[in-house]
Amino acid sequence: MTISPSVLKPEATLQEAAKLFIDNEVASAPVVDEDNNLLGLFDKTQLFRAAAYGDDFENQIKDYMIKTPPTVTPQDDIKIIQKTGDFSQIPVVDGQKVIGTICQKHLVGVYYDELLTVIDSTYNAIVSIDSDENINIFNPAAEKLLGKKRSEVVGAPFSSLFPSGRLPNIIQSGKVEPTQKFVFNDRHFISNRTPIVVEGKVVGAVAILQDVSDFDAIFEELQTTLELKEELDAIIESSFDGIFVTDGTGKVIHANEAYKRITGVNMEDVLGKTMDELVEAGVYDKSVSMLVRDRLEPITLTQEISTGKTVLVTGNPIFDKQGNLFRVVTNVRDITELNTLKKEVQHLHFQEKLKKAELCENFIARSPKSKELLDLILRLGEVDSTVLIYGESGVGKEMVANMLHNNSIRKDKPIVHINCGAIPANLLESELFGYEAGAFTGAQKHGKAGLFQIADKGALFLDEIGELPFSLQVKLLRVIQESEITRVGGVKPIKIDVRIIAATNRNLWDMVADGTFRKDLFYRLNVVPVRVPPLRERREEIPALVYHVIKKLNDRYGLNKAVYEKVLDRLINYDWPGNIRELENIIERAYVTVPGNIIKDINFESSGTKQEESPSKLPDELKLKKAVEEFEKMLILNSLKRYGSTRKAAVMLGVSQPTVCRKAARYGIRLADYE
Repeated sequence: MTISPSVLKPEATLQEAAKLFIDNEVASAPVVDEDNNLLGLFDKTQLFRAAAYGDDFENQIKDYMIKTPPTVTPQDDIKIIQKTGDFSQIPVVDGQKVIGTICQKHLVGVYYDELLTVIDSTYNAIVSIDSDENINIFNPAAEKLLGKKRSEVVGAPFSSLFPSGRLPNIIQSGKVEPTQKFVFNDRHFISNRTPIVVEGKVVGAVAILQDVSDFDAIFEELQTTLELKEELDAIIESSFDGIFVTDGTGKVIHANEAYKRITGVNMEDVLGKTMDELVEAGVYDKSVSMLVRDRLEPITLTQEISTGKTVLVTGNPIFDKQGNLFRVVTNVRDITELNTLKKEVQHLHFQEKLKKAELCENFIARSPKSKELLDLILRLGEVDSTVLIYGESGVGKEMVANMLHNNSIRKDKPIVHINCGAIPANLLESELFGYEAGAFTGAQKHGKAGLFQIADKGALFLDEIGELPFSLQVKLLRVIQESEITRVGGVKPIKIDVRIIAATNRNLWDMVADGTFRKDLFYRLNVVPVRVPPLRERREEIPALVYHVIKKLNDRYGLNKAVYEKVLDRLINYDWPGNIRELENIIERAYVTVPGNIIKDINFESSGTKQEESPSKLPDELKLKKAVEEFEKMLILNSLKRYGSTRKAAVMLGVSQPTVCRKAARYGIRLADYE
């Protein structure tokens, strides 16, 4: 800004104004009053116009001046001044008083200073030369990179300092040379060289330099890392075992070809998904990655996959430098064949045990549950513990008790049966414990031994133990605890050695809660509980049971009857509330009532139970949401009844085991009844 600039009064003549412009070498001047307040602006344009029109140079300038010229204040930004228009000189005012002027050369100086500041602040080195190939710009970044001071190089010939530099060539060629690599003082640089062109003429050249020595080191390190990655990938892919990798949250990020071969899993279906989602969807029954994520330690477990494969997986946590879980790497081995071989060995072992076992000819074991029951019976035969057999009416609890005894260490001694609900309470005590002579009216003269004494060294089967009168429960408890009895009417204890096997179709624990069965007796009897599953939980045995009953009837009556295949399907789908006893009755009824050798129809109604309504039939008046819930409940119930476990039901329904458990709880389904 020019302080105290040349000014004109409004009364000044054109000639006086021209003289002021010449004397002060200015092209314009503010017009002010006596108090130096701005009235306008007079410049050479108005002077030239007056001369062109032949005006009298004695005319006053007030008739020619610009009365509302642009003004600025000392506080205005330089960018605002730039936008004020094309004026050679702009008044600077404080209020209305003129305190100075600013012209284009001032703006050029400001911009030049700003440009130098930008150049000096640039991270990259900048070097420029003029048309004489002398250095005129050398910023601090260039000083640092090239090891020379600006004061030493500015004005000096470029070639004297950098004899091998190609920047002068740019002046000669006028062409840009981008991303040129060169070495200086053992450092590697990238240079972008550009000609400086003014009005079509090359007046210099500028180079922008960047030190890439560190980048080269990083590139080499990256190259080494890539080579290591390729080597590691090759090692992972060459592994015969499957390798499965998730990040710290359980998201699947990689699996080798062996994993795909072993599991049969399509990786497109699992990559990018979390193991929680995949378990929920039923792809896996459980996840070792999730367990490792939660426990932060190596874990090994057996995993079942929706493809039917069974694998042994070992998950290992990988931590970053901060100790955070970074990856979970899982080693996977196929044990499907091993499990098959194991099952075959177990089956052979089981068959060997069966050969040595004393089994009831009516016991048909085709389902996993029946085989598990039979295996438990044979194992219990090797010990002498009290056994409580429970199950619905008609499932064959007495048959199980007989097999248990016949395969026990007491098999050479008798097993004595008594139905606690079939004998009046006043006679049951004497039947169990016996009585002395004269104990009651009608008693035998010499007394009578009770069933406990008769079963001495053998076993006593107490069927329908839940019907035992409360008054006798305490006496039975004493027998179990003390291994001695006292006859009715007697005072002398008699030692006995009897294994007690009890059975019931009632819920004894509920009876304990109701106060109709002693808790202490329940615990004494329930040493080894044995559950006989209902027929609806082992439907796969129904064909064998039907053929077995038909064969017995054919042998008895000398006939050769058989069951039609569609009838067999109906028998399999029926729920059998009366279990095996009901099955035997219905088959025998059809056997003796249906003419011909092929039983083509079965009447369930006359069995005393009503065949369940088709599960697919729903009430007509039912809202969609409720209908969906009912149908979902029905599907879960049917799957649990048919397959006997939440895991198998989940596989067949195509969902995860937690989903089955959650929905069963929602619909009030007791899972304990099906496990």
